[in-house]
Amino acid sequence: MTGLAFLFPGQGSQSVGMLKGAHEAYPVVGETFEESSEALGYDLWQLVSEGPEGQLTLTEFTQPAILTSSVALYRCWRQEQGWEPEFVAGHSLGEYSALVVAGSLSLADAARLVQTRGKAMQSAVPAGEGAMAAVLGLSDAVIDEICVTHCDDDAYVGAVNYNSPGQVVIAGHAEAVSAACDFMKDAGARRVLPLPVSAPFHTPLMQPVAAVMAEAFQSIQLKDAQVTVISNVDAQPHRKATEIRRLLVRQVAEPVMWTQCVLTLLQAGCTRFVECGPGKVLTGLLRRIDKQVDCAPLEEPDGLRAAAAQHE
Repeated sequence: MTGLAFLFPGQGSQSVGMLKGAHEAYPVVGETFEESSEALGYDLWQLVSEGPEGQLTLTEFTQPAILTSSVALYRCWRQEQGWEPEFVAGHSLGEYSALVVAGSLSLADAARLVQTRGKAMQSAVPAGEGAMAAVLGLSDAVIDEICVTHCDDDAYVGAVNYNSPGQVVIAGHAEAVSAACDFMKDAGARRVLPLPVSAPFHTPLMQPVAAVMAEAFQSIQLKDAQVTVISNVDAQPHRKATEIRRLLVRQVAEPVMWTQCVLTLLQAGCTRFVECGPGKVLTGLLRRIDKQVDCAPLEEPDGLRAAAAQHE
């Protein structure tokens, strides 16, 4: 028992030039990007290292880039430190990274799946009709109540990312999100921040994407996980391929229960956390959920070596 959990970030952690230091220090980073590039049919490392930024931020390119970066950093960890995690969990897109590490998906299959996922998510709702916003400083219950008040068949809004206590993302039709945001401010929200995305991820408006993913999984070999995976949908541990496939299909149109995922890991006895991917978003969220828990981000070589030495 290692008490070790790996966390994998989702969309929004990307930047041109990410993993430059790791790429220079570890040949396995370049090898991992070559593996994904062959599956995708274009040079993914060139896009990540040189841009253009406008292309990297398109969902269909962002998702394979973050997935591959996360898997590459995990392979660096394995070179530095032989310990495997007891649990893995990923935020939205990051769940696919977690499943590659858990042995449920090959990297090539995962790269193709998330590219399909990204294209379908972006095209599911016409540009300008959807919106997302981060709400800071209100309870989940108050946010849920306001969303229900402003939601109907023609104008949906709901909580989609329960990121940490006091930090929730809402999404839906643009006009419904805008109206709900005004009421969030009146209810005492510390800040309400519109997010620079046009697609309302993790809402029922993404149901067409669920159908696309269900079809995509028909041609993919999904294995039972060798490491326990915490699902975004129900925040419960899973290993069976049949359960994982069912939950991944549901995931695109249902909220990310991230706070509960972390609480599940804590209740399971995890005492060490590693954020395996670009950025430090999940490290920040973890500290909001439990200030006493340690989390080490791996993006830079020095951080990776320090995390490995600390765990040893």
